[in-house]
Amino acid sequence: MAAAPKVLAFDVFGTVVDWHGSIVRELAALAPQVDGDAFALAWRAGYQPAMQRVRSGELGWTRIDELHRLILDDILPRFGLAHLDEAQRASLNRVWHRLQPWPDSVAGLTRLKSRYLITPLSNGNIGLLTHMAKRAGLPWDCILSAEVFRAYKPDPATYLGVAQVFDVAPDDVMLCAAHHDDLQAAAACGLRTAYIERPLEFGAAHIKDVSPQAGNELHARDIAHLADLLGC
Repeated sequence: MAAAPKVLAFDVFGTVVDWHGSIVRELAALAPQVDGDAFALAWRAGYQPAMQRVRSGELGWTRIDELHRLILDDILPRFGLAHLDEAQRASLNRVWHRLQPWPDSVAGLTRLKSRYLITPLSNGNIGLLTHMAKRAGLPWDCILSAEVFRAYKPDPATYLGVAQVFDVAPDDVMLCAAHHDDLQAAAACGLRTAYIERPLEFGAAHIKDVSPQAGNELHARDIAHLADLLGC
């Protein structure tokens, strides 16, 4: 490998935390009659269209918390949950603040932190990411969010913004993510890339293809393996 990167920036939803399993578990407690798998997938499916409403100018700059709530209000009737009151909806929407880390995440990040600056680079807003980190014990050195740059990934402003924040060259930053499109966009901005396998991101009924793709400098089974590859 070339000279070690100085900053490791992590995608969060799916890469560091298990959004699908976390939503399924919370919904089972709230409404056990609902298909939690289908509900989690439907909520996540609204994510890109909601962000596109901001990118297109239909909506002004909007935090992910508010976009999640727009999507939630839209899908609740589809799952027989239109009766939920405001307090219940607000609590359910904050499930994204309570997402559980993958079993290797906290220990793996702690190892990486011993040698590198580590930060999230997520479309999640700062409050969401901070609450998540506090609850899950994610040991970030700082929290970078689309909210800082007022642009969602894959806008180049997000990837290049990490380098600007830390006053380093783009190739001193390595994006670590479970999503090839995220990594490809980062690479196009000059960042280095590490793919992290998360075959269960969409649940056990929807195993994800985690085959290596050309272009990524590293390919890790999980964050603990990434720490091995980076000498931690």
